[in-house]
This record gives sequence, C-alpha cells and structure tokens, in this order.
Amino acid sequence: MGGPGWKVKLKAGGAAPISVLESQDHTIDVVPLEQRRSAVTMGLLWITMVTGFPTVLVGFEWFKSGITMPQMLACIAISCALLLAYSVPAIYLGAVSGQTYGLLSRTVFGSWGSRLVSCNLVWICIGWYGLTAFFLADSLKGLFNLPISTPILSMILAVLMAVNNFFGFSGIANFARFLAAPVLIGWVGFSFCKALTLCSPAVLNVPPQQPFPYALTLVSSFVIGYASWGNEPDYWRYGKPKIGPSVVPLVISLLIGQVIFPVTGWMLASFTGAGDYAAATAVMNRFAFGGAPLLAAIVLTVAYVAVNDSGLYGIINALENIREMPRKKVVAAVTVFGAFAACLLAGYGRAFESVASLSCVFLPSATVIMIAEYFLVSRWFGIPTSFARVPKFEELPAIR
Repeated sequence: MGGPGWKVKLKAGGAAPISVLESQDHTIDVVPLEQRRSAVTMGLLWITMVTGFPTVLVGFEWFKSGITMPQMLACIAISCALLLAYSVPAIYLGAVSGQTYGLLSRTVFGSWGSRLVSCNLVWICIGWYGLTAFFLADSLKGLFNLPISTPILSMILAVLMAVNNFFGFSGIANFARFLAAPVLIGWVGFSFCKALTLCSPAVLNVPPQQPFPYALTLVSSFVIGYASWGNEPDYWRYGKPKIGPSVVPLVISLLIGQVIFPVTGWMLASFTGAGDYAAATAVMNRFAFGGAPLLAAIVLTVAYVAVNDSGLYGIINALENIREMPRKKVVAAVTVFGAFAACLLAGYGRAFESVASLSCVFLPSATVIMIAEYFLVSRWFGIPTSFARVPKFEELPAIR
C-alpha cells in the first residue's frame, strides 16, 4: 500500500471561513504533516479506545461460560488477526489522507451518500456515548451506594464527560497520553502481574468444556465489536503517513486491551469464583485497589471519560461533514442528546449487545468500501487518487 500516487499534498481546497479552533482541528480539511502526532501519542490514545473496565469484566464472563484458558487465547488470537485485517488499512487510510471518515466518504458515496454515512456515525456514537456514561454511573453506584437513580446519574455524568472536546483533538489526545493511558496501563499491569502469581499453571491443561465454535463466537463478537470503531480515519488522520508508525501502536494497543485485560479478568474469576457484574466489580476493587473505593472510582472515571472523549469527537467530525457549525454549539447539542441516550439505555438490559452489534456492522462496512475504492479499485483502473483537497458537495453527484 502507498505508492507514489498516495502522497499527501497538504493544502485545503476551498474551505469556508472557520474559527481558529476548527481551523486547528481540521474538521473540514486535510491535517498538515507538521501537525501530525508521534506514534507514541497515537498509541496511547488508541489504548484508551480499545481498553476499559468492560474488557476486564468480559474475562469473568468467559470463565463463567466455561471457556478454558487455551480456548480463550486461541479465540483472541483469531479475533485479533481478523480485526487487524480490517484495522490496518483503515488507520492507514486516515494517516495517508489526513481526512476524517466523513470527508473521505464524499468522493466514494457522493454528496447525499456521504451525509447518510455521517448520520449513521452520529446516532451510533450517541448510543455509545450514553452507554459509556451509564457504565460509569453503574460502577460508581456499586462502589459508593449513591442515593441517586442510575438514569439521573448517567445523564449528569454524560454532561460532565464532554469537557475535553471543547478543546478539539488536542484536548482528547492530551488527556489520553498524560492521564488516561498511563493510569490504564498501570492498573492492568499491576493486576495482571499479581493475578499471574496466584493463578495455577494447571489452567493451561484443563480440557475444553465448550465446543470451540461456541467459544470463538462468544470471544470474537466482543473483541471485534468493542475494538473496531469503524471511523478510524477520524483519529489516525493525525498519525504519520507511514505503515510502521501506524501498525506498531495499533498492535500494542490490542495486545494490552484485548489480550492482557480479558486474560486478567479470566484469571481472577478462576480463583475467586466471581461471575456476575457486581461480584466481578467488587473483586477488582479489592484485588487492584485494596478495597479503596475512591481510588477505584478515579481509575474508572478516567478510563470511561477517555472512551467518551473519542466517541464525542467522532460525532463532531460527522456533523461538521454534514454542515459546518460552530464547534462549541455542536459539542453542547450532542452532549444533550448523549445525556438523554444515557438515561434511556440505563433501563435497557441488552443495551451493550444492541449498540455493539449495530456499530460493528454500520460503521466498518462503509470504511471497508472506502478502503477498497482508494487502495484497490483506483489502482485496477489506473485512476490516481489525490488527497490534496476535500471536494465540495456541489462538485459531487448526489449518490455514487
């Protein structure tokens, strides 16, 4: 991938006047090379996006479902290989183009097709935003037994979690690399090493209790559903347009978030017997934080805020593709919708399964089409692709 025809010419094409923050954030134009971030920054950001408390809790769930350690490791390896087959070209498309998910969709899908792609991103990511706020509210109530209903607390947290996005990509990137990622790495590193010393090596020789296809279905649905964002170009457009600086941080992020985290949860479940969500949360509180709920609350808050930072950022990019609007007004409006989504999803028992299953179908499908169009079809027909400028809607057909 990435011959001479793929070099980025970094100047915007005919963009309308925008504010200083929007200009710096490049929501409607190409990110210049001099503003690209290091592989370390992108890796730390991505760790916060594929890692979280649910990736530990799912290990408890897999143990409870009868999946053995060898089965889990094999299924995770297969799932991550499939995920990488999608993720590597997806993030590289963002890095080599410097354009958002919505802007890239213009040439491939046409003016109204691009708007449809962006609308799908908006409503799905609002669902994720509300769901993440609910997860945090539920965790905090479990730690402190707060005298407030979960839906109301979810709404309050959804509003507070929007602060970083008022500062654009720099706000979410700095929060991730200076606070969220180090906290997550320290937390899971300590928990993993401690669990490793307590878990018996005999778990590697336990005979299978479930058929392998069943185990693979259960594991892959979570790994791929949780770690495939679908709109990867929104974030990786700030990465260096080279394969190495893109792939290495991606692989390390998946190793931490989708291997070490769930394996830690599985090992904890193997010698504590905890299976349900409440029991697993209590185990993690005692095991990793010494029973200190305030410390646990800080870590969980940082982790969930980082995830919602990225989700809200994707929504903003999608809305800017549909129509250019003042950033602060967009953030405020989306936050309100996210708060209502948090309230609604707090009372829905299968919220996570529903949002994840819709997300990993709608969003990556459009990305796969764009990958094929830019990296394959254009070469087959000898049509050079230029990322020098973003086409205006009036230059494009309605549907492609």
